[in-house]
Amino acid sequence: RATGATFSATLVDQPEGEGAGWRLQGWVKRSDFENRSAAVAAGRNATTPASEQYATPAMGYGLNAALRRDAADGGWEVGADARLFDGETREKFRYMAGAFTRNRVAGGTQSVLGAYGEAYRNLGDWLLTGGVRIDRWATYDGHRTERDASTGVVTLDNRPSDRDGWLPTGRVGARYSVSDDLYLRGAAYAAFRPATLNELYRPFRVGNDVTEANAGLEPEKLYGIEFGVGGDGDLRWDVTVFANRLEGAVTNVTIGFGPGTFPIAGLIPAGGVLRQRQNAGEVEAYGVEAEVERRWESVTLRLAGAYTQAEVDGGSAAPQLTGLRPAQTPRLTAAGEATWRPLDVLSLRAGVRYEGDRYDDDLNTRELSAATEVDLRADWSVSRAVTLYAAAENLFDAKIETAQTGDGLESYDQPQTFRVGLILRR
Repeated sequence: RATGATFSATLVDQPEGEGAGWRLQGWVKRSDFENRSAAVAAGRNATTPASEQYATPAMGYGLNAALRRDAADGGWEVGADARLFDGETREKFRYMAGAFTRNRVAGGTQSVLGAYGEAYRNLGDWLLTGGVRIDRWATYDGHRTERDASTGVVTLDNRPSDRDGWLPTGRVGARYSVSDDLYLRGAAYAAFRPATLNELYRPFRVGNDVTEANAGLEPEKLYGIEFGVGGDGDLRWDVTVFANRLEGAVTNVTIGFGPGTFPIAGLIPAGGVLRQRQNAGEVEAYGVEAEVERRWESVTLRLAGAYTQAEVDGGSAAPQLTGLRPAQTPRLTAAGEATWRPLDVLSLRAGVRYEGDRYDDDLNTRELSAATEVDLRADWSVSRAVTLYAAAENLFDAKIETAQTGDGLESYDQPQTFRVGLILRR
């Protein structure tokens, strides 16, 4: 069961055309999640409760403020933003003799504060862009407390040290118009991603597989370049080649196999696997992305696809992963969509999405099959403020594998689903 609410507000003063303006945005998000998981008996003929997450309250806050100026030959924007997240998991686990024998509360707080500047310049056939930013990330108030359910005695009390750091990033790009219908473009960039609260503090279990959190995770750092060519005529198309390097990649690294008892994690059943989130070396990825779209008066067709070759270099941190493919990374993905508007008030859309084979685990031993999903949707505009819709998702009930446990238990994405709804606008 998932519940939550989001509120956001934006104030903007931006003159039409050239001139200066400002923007102020803020948002608040609250979420909660309840989940029960089961352990699978040998022979897969019975299950018993494994854990019960009876609450995972989380709050997020964000703010962005910016000044901007646009002119005929270019413009700029400077600003600052802040994000704060706080959350924890509250759960029962270690099911023995017909009852849960342990209680766990784990969580913490994370913040990212940044300032940035970016600019663009029009020079005839050339468009140049660039931006830099500096961010301070921090994780603090981390905690993981486990107690005996019957006595309340503390069996584990971890209080990881607060951590923080500064990271500069940036991007430069250029686009050249060869003709009215053809352009070339290129870009180079650096970015980062701090580990999430889930990765830092929340262990979880799927069947007999246990994944431990890691409060010592460092932010991932991404460096990349890309080059593209495309057209803006009646037939819009774009082809991009790219090369990326992800340093300190956060992934679930296999620690051991069941049956066995491990520090903190405890008992791992037969057929189960213990993993921990770690900064597992580097990931080198390169490939090509392509997209084409054709519009007529009432019909639009769009095709897109990507091929990615990715490989892990575990280095000294995880040498067993060197030469393997990152988990959950298919080589080939493709999607197509057709939209028809037979009436001004009626829109009909059909989409198909394909995802190739990929691995569920870091050791590339659990292969997830390729799958194709087909979706349909119809929207009827009753008025400018009211729209009715009907949708069929995963129309042919494709079995789309998302995970696989050590003893072969499979998890699947959303099955065939039909929805009807009402959209209100003001």
